[in-house]
Amino acid sequence: MADFVEKSVNKSAVRDLAVPIPNVEAFDNLIEGIIDDNPFDCIEYVKDGEEMPAVARHREHYTAKVNFINAGKKVGTVSLQYPTIAAFEANAVATLANTAMAGEAFRDPAKETCYCQLKCHDPSGDDYYVTFTRKTVRISSGEDDAIRTAVETWADGVPALA
Repeated sequence: MADFVEKSVNKSAVRDLAVPIPNVEAFDNLIEGIIDDNPFDCIEYVKDGEEMPAVARHREHYTAKVNFINAGKKVGTVSLQYPTIAAFEANAVATLANTAMAGEAFRDPAKETCYCQLKCHDPSGDDYYVTFTRKTVRISSGEDDAIRTAVETWADGVPALA
């Protein structure tokens, strides 16, 4: 039998947030700020003849939670996952207007989730990912400890990521 041969070392580090990011708007502002400001000093690059951004949304999804209440009792729950914030917001509003369920619809923002993975291209040529949820920040695939240090230093200066 052939053995698996290690080709690289993929590191991963997670920061659990003391307080969850409060809502999808704050979450999106954080992500857009990273893309716009490039606090990790990433660089653009060319892949297969196409110019790639220094920092870009790689994967994302957003889950809305809607509870249906009738006579003070929860009679139903709907969980809706969408690939974009626009779809998340539009369909959550449509679900709130759903009259097929018995009872009144209410969003449950405390149970709604956000997930966005940013692909970052380090000047060293290393690609790494910074993944955000409302409760955590994860750095992965960065082989260079300087990458973790740069992201950690930046996160230390962002009050929402304490």
